[in-house]
Amino acid sequence: MKKFSIFSLARNALSHHERWPEQWRSPAPKPAYDVVIIGAGGHGLATAYYLASLHGITNVAVLEKGWLGGGNTGRNTTVIRSNYLWDESAALYEHALKLWEGLAQELNYNLMFSQRGVLNLIHNVHDLQEATRRVNANRLNAVDAELLTTEEVKAFCPILNTSTETRYPILGGTLQRRGGNARHDAVAWGFARAADARGVDIIQNCEVTGIDVNAGRVTGVQTTQGAIKAGRVGIVVAGHSSVLAAMAGFRLPIESHPLQALVSEPLKPVLHCVIMSNGVHVYVSQSDKGELVIGAGLDPPNSYSQRGGLHTIEDQMGAIVELIPIFSRVRMMRSWAGIVDVCPDASPIIGKTPVDGLFINGGWGTGGFKATPGSGWVLAHTIATGEPHPLNAPFALDRFTSGALIDEHAAAAVAH
Repeated sequence: MKKFSIFSLARNALSHHERWPEQWRSPAPKPAYDVVIIGAGGHGLATAYYLASLHGITNVAVLEKGWLGGGNTGRNTTVIRSNYLWDESAALYEHALKLWEGLAQELNYNLMFSQRGVLNLIHNVHDLQEATRRVNANRLNAVDAELLTTEEVKAFCPILNTSTETRYPILGGTLQRRGGNARHDAVAWGFARAADARGVDIIQNCEVTGIDVNAGRVTGVQTTQGAIKAGRVGIVVAGHSSVLAAMAGFRLPIESHPLQALVSEPLKPVLHCVIMSNGVHVYVSQSDKGELVIGAGLDPPNSYSQRGGLHTIEDQMGAIVELIPIFSRVRMMRSWAGIVDVCPDASPIIGKTPVDGLFINGGWGTGGFKATPGSGWVLAHTIATGEPHPLNAPFALDRFTSGALIDEHAAAAVAH
């Protein structure tokens, strides 16, 4: 057995993967489907998977203008948590977190989900008041949350600088121990393989160029690979939500911004949690490869460009070195940006649109990755039944006319 394993390993190492089976098919699009999902990121693939696995709807196409997971799914910093302020947000994100906790087993795919804990730092009296309010709200919603003293923060993450002589002294923190990270590309691949196994067609390099509407109802889409008819269509395209909505003839209350991140050279394990600070506007975790994954807030200009300004990186580097001085000599390897779509209340839009049969999942701002399974779960329910689930009903588009906003600017914290 050992001899066989050694030769098998050597054969694969010297090959060009010729014998490796494809994890999902690459079919040509059919003329028509029951459901078309636009966008093969985590949210779109999760929607297709739950349509097939929970609702028995398998005649589904997921259309991606580039490659699977090549948008924000492959460009985010993978923070997962559910400690949001308002009841509506806490319910949705906690549902997502509970799905995360069993998702690798359900998909039979190693998502590298690590519940290492998410630590939000407190630097001033306002931070302390907001954090106390949020911890109490979390506990009322059965979401795990702890309020830590400075000494408890230091004990949980010893490399933090808790000196009182810094510009922004650490006065304490909040901790969600069930929070953490997962591997972003593995999430997309796991959902893709599971959806494909249930008959879903995943079609890459197939850009949607138009949405067909007749008498107020969606009838299909126009793509670079031809027209595709469908009675139900889901828009799940993150930073380009407004572009797709315009194709269907309506506007969204959304702005699109670049969101930058960067990684360092690999280090031995030194940071065993996710650190976030709204006061100095930075967050950091360490990947399974040893890289420090660092992010900050949005670049202010509206843009569809996947690049941002160097001043944002400069500011976050100054902040991270003050929080964790041992990182001052670490070299950065690369930076990148994604395009995020931000709603006025920092909460997403999940549900129906003014066009009958056309649904949308967007406006997540900087918090979309953590909601991946939860958002796919509720959007699949909405598409399958024609009505929102109680979890996503508050996140309807019409809240911007009714005034029933869900203001999560403070709980969104920095960029996550």
